[in-house]
Amino acid sequence: MDGTKRSAITPGTKVKVVQKQDQRSGKLTEGVVSKLLTNSPTHPHGIKVRLENGIVGRVKEILD
Repeated sequence: MDGTKRSAITPGTKVKVVQKQDQRSGKLTEGVVSKLLTNSPTHPHGIKVRLENGIVGRVKEILD
């Protein structure tokens, strides 16, 4: 599942995000959402979140 819809992501959701500095390489970082930072219901590049370890990035994949 992709991370473009805010309704699909809640704190505690396990996701893969791309950090700002990794956008060119596409390197993904796995973690658990602590806070949603995007207020709009959708975003074409992925909803921006803060992970529990403090990393900020856009959700590219939602894990089950």
